Amino acid sequence: MSQTRKNNNLRNLTLMAILTAIMVVLGIVNIPMPAGLSITFNMIPVAIGGIAMGLWGGAAMGAVFGLISFLQCFGICGVSGMGAALIAVTPWWMSFLQRFVTRVLMGFLTALIYRELNRARLNTYVRCAITGFSSAFLNTLFFMSALVLIFGHTEYMQEKMAGRAFLTYIVASVGVNGLVEMATAAILTGAIGVALQKARLIT
Repeated sequence: MSQTRKNNNLRNLTLMAILTAIMVVLGIVNIPMPAGLSITFNMIPVAIGGIAMGLWGGAAMGAVFGLISFLQCFGICGVSGMGAALIAVTPWWMSFLQRFVTRVLMGFLTALIYRELNRARLNTYVRCAITGFSSAFLNTLFFMSALVLIFGHTEYMQEKMAGRAFLTYIVASVGVNGLVEMATAAILTGAIGVALQKARLIT
C-alpha cells in the first residue's frame, strides 16, 4: 500500500471518529417536539462525511446515524419517545428498517448529490449548502415515509394520524422540524465545506 493511500485511510478514519463523536453528542441533545418527533442535526455530519469521503463515507456516516437513532429506541445515546413506543408493540427489525436502512440510503444519496454538484464546478459554499439541504430533506422524506408505511397500521400511529391522509400527516408533523433542519443543514454544511476546502481536505 502506498504512503499516500495510507495517509488517506488514516485521514478518513480520523474524520469518521470525529464525526461519530459529534453525532453521539447531537443525538443526546436533540430537541423534542409536540408531535413525538425531534429536531435533529445528525444529518450534517452525514453530509460532511459524503463531501469529504465520497459515496462510501456518506453511507458509513449514514449507518452511524441510523445506529444511534435505533439505539435511542432503547434509551441509549439519547431517548426517542416515539421509537420506544413503537418498538414496544412491534418487532425490533421494523424499527431497524425505518431508522437504520433509511439513513444509510440517505447518506449514500447525499454523497452522490455532492459528487454530481462537484462535477458541475459550482462554488464550494453553494454545492456544500445544497448537499446539506439535501441530507435534511432526504432524511425527513425517507424517515417519515417509512414511519407511515411500516407502522401506519399500529394503534399508536393511527392515533397520531387521526384519520389524516399520508401526505397531510407528514406535512403537519414535520413542518417546523423540516424547515429548521433543512435551513440549518444548508447554512452549516456550506460553511464547513468552505473550511474543509481551505484545509485542503476536499477539492
